[in-house]
Amino acid sequence: MPKKLWFLLIGMILNVTGNSFLWPFNAIYIHEHLGKSLSVAGLILMFNSLAGVFGNMLGGWLFDKFGGYKSILTGIIITFLSILGLVINHSWSFYSFFLITLGFGVGIVFPSMYAMVGAAWPEGGRKAFNALYVAQNLGVAIGTALGGIVADFDINYIFTANLILYIIFFFVAAIGFRNMEITKDEKVEDSVGKDKPKFSLTPSMKALLIVCCSYVLCWLVYVQWQTTIASEMSNLKIGLTNYSLLWTVNGALIVLAQPIVSTIIRKYVTSMRKQMLFGIGFFIASTILVSTAEQFSMFMIGMIILTIGEMFVWPAVPTIANMLAPKDKLGMYQGIVNSAGTVGRMIGPLLGGAVVDTFSMKILFIVLVFFLVISMIFSVLYEKFAKKVMNAQEQTVAS
Repeated sequence: MPKKLWFLLIGMILNVTGNSFLWPFNAIYIHEHLGKSLSVAGLILMFNSLAGVFGNMLGGWLFDKFGGYKSILTGIIITFLSILGLVINHSWSFYSFFLITLGFGVGIVFPSMYAMVGAAWPEGGRKAFNALYVAQNLGVAIGTALGGIVADFDINYIFTANLILYIIFFFVAAIGFRNMEITKDEKVEDSVGKDKPKFSLTPSMKALLIVCCSYVLCWLVYVQWQTTIASEMSNLKIGLTNYSLLWTVNGALIVLAQPIVSTIIRKYVTSMRKQMLFGIGFFIASTILVSTAEQFSMFMIGMIILTIGEMFVWPAVPTIANMLAPKDKLGMYQGIVNSAGTVGRMIGPLLGGAVVDTFSMKILFIVLVFFLVISMIFSVLYEKFAKKVMNAQEQTVAS
């Protein structure tokens, strides 16, 4: 990997570690320390996610307009000011306001990071996005572990710890990201849609939106492990310690099993469509297994299968976006991808809870498998439009 990519990976670890100090404790803090109901906590967290969607889109636009360096620093500054506000005053009104602006700032950073990875190591292909995915999960593992220690000492200190990490992240980005811009002569027009109106759906955009439909459904299923499945485990008298262990195994497996998964992808999963289908297949297997689980060991096996699936799907989608994007729309395409993931995480808990409250967990698992089958269909359809894009790019190169 090129040296400049390491700065991006370090930046992603710092970014996600800082975020992970806070997000596991948001609902707990709002409910237990600020005295608000869980419904109110859920509403504020939904607004946090919605702000993230707008941040994702703005971050992609800023990347295309002004470059990754300025867009990332903009997101960091907004996030820093939001966390500083939380450090100074985390009473209810200030907490809810700054949590929303925090979601907006963090949302700006992510698409720019992914777009910069594709620009910093274009010949790396899926390896570049896989490396960023591992760095992101390493940050989650470090942040949640350290956040738990800090929260046990005094939960109010998680804001200060988050602030310190973002100060470090700012200097890493300010120094390390400065020379990672795409020069204007590298930017090209979308050869497939250059004669069409500015906002028309080019084949590359159609392919991306189809993949994003698959991505939304995958996240909608995945987030059930943090909501309805977690509640089901509690109903089965499986304690929080064991539930936390599931996510510890998830993070460890993502890092430790990476060489094995990379070898499988290199030798056997030779296209992005196959990588998506392979991963979604593991999601389906995990969901079917957990639908009959009554003991912790079955949930653990289900988590291991789910983790293997996400190791194929999650890095594939930003890789596909990078392959499809015209050079002058790298940020926009990554912004759309990040927004799709956020939408899935936002509506998943609401939909899952509604199905369980109205029907049952058994019905929910049937619905989830149905969604995953639809997701596979979208993954197959994507290739139809992607081939048009690739053929047009080949003709452009040949001419």
